[in-house]
Amino acid sequence: MNDVEFAIETSSLSKSFGDKVAVRDLTLQVSRGEVFGFLGPNGAGKTTVVKMLLGLIQPSGGEGLLFGQPLGQPAIRQRVGFLPEHFRFHDWLTAAEFLKLHADLYHMQPDEIKTCIPELLALVGLEEFAVKKLRTFSKGMLQRIGLAQALLNHPELVILDEPTSGLDPVGRRLVRDIIRELRQKGTTVFLNSHLLSEVEITCDRVAFIKHGQVITTRPLQALLEGEVTVTVRAHGLSAEIASGLQHWSQNVRLDGEHLSLTVAGEAALPEIHRYLVNAGAELYSFQPQKVSLEDLFIQIVGTDGGL
Repeated sequence: MNDVEFAIETSSLSKSFGDKVAVRDLTLQVSRGEVFGFLGPNGAGKTTVVKMLLGLIQPSGGEGLLFGQPLGQPAIRQRVGFLPEHFRFHDWLTAAEFLKLHADLYHMQPDEIKTCIPELLALVGLEEFAVKKLRTFSKGMLQRIGLAQALLNHPELVILDEPTSGLDPVGRRLVRDIIRELRQKGTTVFLNSHLLSEVEITCDRVAFIKHGQVITTRPLQALLEGEVTVTVRAHGLSAEIASGLQHWSQNVRLDGEHLSLTVAGEAALPEIHRYLVNAGAELYSFQPQKVSLEDLFIQIVGTDGGL
């Protein structure tokens, strides 16, 4: 096993379909053992990136590595587990038969298969449905059995494309717990999800992608702990006063007696409060609030497309 720092590393990776550029100049580094969130609006190129990482489609340019080896090598893909967003499983098979089929494709040993399948069914809460055919499963149950097959080969990298989209709150918590267990084992998780609350809870770092390009990659905790949104209601606010706030923020919005701005941290709050009072504003309320991942998504990516 290669002792390399990055599970995923890309440099100027691109993909075009005719005249349409789906991914352009994608540069990423995902460290081994981290949970990495991949965020962007619909049509941003997220699924195309996943397919290139898995060797399902060939890049048009640039370079990509998994564990230090070029994309698409079968020996490397054996170290990766994958749950696609749009899956089409063999619905005539039972849950246990489905996992056995994939275990055989991995050339797992019979004794290992016999032990592994019941353990995985229990892990995803489907042990009571081992002999039930997949055609009887709900979407959430299919999501769970898909997660089980993604973990069959004890992967070093797990790529999850919308893993909680069909799950109820109990199912989402189960997936979060599994991701935490994977992190504790040193498994790398690459998570593409439109549920920002899930990403906010589980990920170590996030990359924001738009129009096929990564805009920024940041540690999530520092990102969330750093920025603060301040909402002010006051009499006597003016465009001149709002303009003066640009010393602390480039994101100032004034609407009558209501003012909002985003600042880099809490240290600036007393200064902003004093500035408003000294400028003649009569403050009725001054409410700082930590920025959510949803707020950051809109700030960084914009509002021209949903997740």
